[in-house]
Amino acid sequence: MSHKDFMKEAIRLATDGMRNGIGGPFGAVVVKDEKIIGRGNNRVASSNDPTAHAEVVAIRDACKHLGHFQLDDCVLYTSCEPCPMCLGAIYWARPEKVFYACTKADATAIDFDDDFIYKEMELPLAERKIPAVQLMRDEGLEAFKEWKEKEDKIVY
Repeated sequence: MSHKDFMKEAIRLATDGMRNGIGGPFGAVVVKDEKIIGRGNNRVASSNDPTAHAEVVAIRDACKHLGHFQLDDCVLYTSCEPCPMCLGAIYWARPEKVFYACTKADATAIDFDDDFIYKEMELPLAERKIPAVQLMRDEGLEAFKEWKEKEDKIVY
């Protein structure tokens, strides 16, 4: 299969999910060794899960298939340039490459606008629409200290 074939599958998942009322028009696949090992379409509305974006669903599916939390030697194909949340998930999963069809400007044109999140990230924590307030840092650092000293941890 070619890059175009894998992207066609991501776009098909986007279209099918949208038409079946599962979620917005977004789809993604994860490929390893020229085989699709993870599929996802947007399921935010149908699952009542704001994190159920196509890329996240595909990453979860692929990681379950692999039995591992990283996508070594994998490629992600997504029907749209990833939002900030999905981009973060992609970087944590560490595929070797991402291909996308539509741009974030294309998504904005149909009322999916992630630009406000990028703008919020640039603001000081206290000035964001949803303020972040630090609380009990010393107590929280105890878990970090224990992690640092833990000899049998799985580093990621």
